Amino acid sequence: MARRATAGARSPSVETFLEMMVAERGAARNTLEAYGRDLADVEAWLAGRGCRLDEAGTEDLRAYLAAAEASGVAPRTAARRLSAVRQFFRFLYAEGRRRDEPTAALDAPRRGRALPKILSEAEVDALLEAARDRPGPDGLRLVCLLEVLYATGLRVTELVGLPFAAVARDPRVLIVRGKGGKERMVPLTEAAMTAISAYKGVRGVFLAAGATSTHLFPSRSSSGHLTRRRLGQLLDETAMLAGIDPAKVSPHVLRHAFATHLLDHGADLRSVQQMLGHADISTTQIYTHVLAERLRALVEAHHPLSRN
Repeated sequence: MARRATAGARSPSVETFLEMMVAERGAARNTLEAYGRDLADVEAWLAGRGCRLDEAGTEDLRAYLAAAEASGVAPRTAARRLSAVRQFFRFLYAEGRRRDEPTAALDAPRRGRALPKILSEAEVDALLEAARDRPGPDGLRLVCLLEVLYATGLRVTELVGLPFAAVARDPRVLIVRGKGGKERMVPLTEAAMTAISAYKGVRGVFLAAGATSTHLFPSRSSSGHLTRRRLGQLLDETAMLAGIDPAKVSPHVLRHAFATHLLDHGADLRSVQQMLGHADISTTQIYTHVLAERLRALVEAHHPLSRN
């Protein structure tokens, strides 16, 4: 039976473990302090059960994790504490102080999956309007970039590296070579087709005199095409003109907006998966959670029974 522990006191075993972290692993001060805090939290809770951390069993630790979840501790925090405890018990086992490793049968708390950030349809419209206000060839290219990105949900590397041949066949679709060299066909909106047509007329402005390029969005960069960094700068500038926080806008956020707005308007998940180029539909299913969250927020805001 475990001996009774005193709450608040760091055990000699934990002190020895932390000393080992410095001596053998060269742990930085912040790392050491983080381990110390996490182990102290577990120690304090176990002390309330009359149990020392270095003598705790699997069920003691499982009870701690259940209590942490019940008290509202974030899954990421609980997982980090469990990681510290695992390291501690592996140290005890390696040193011959324990004959078992009680965390081996424990599963880390599920952290969940962060919901993607998206823009509303009104915010996307505001971005496009701000892009249309930009004069000359730069404006036509910017509108083309935004219309194509929002119409297709391309990854940023797919967008900036698009070959001119991708739009030289059928103007109604875009042929994209994605991850693993797999080609997919994505339909274009009328707005995107119009933007591409207008941009083609000024595309030569972005080439050096007498130069040619196989890229749809050529530039004088070492890659030969518009860079991700420059696209990011253009989006930041456009967001500011549209009155949107630039931190909310990125090519990936527009990819999320493409998928979410399609589902909002009745598209099926399998079609969205194919257009995004996801190998596994489980990756696409995150957008159904976005819609569920939006629906919940809508009900809470407007349903009469949800009002106090």
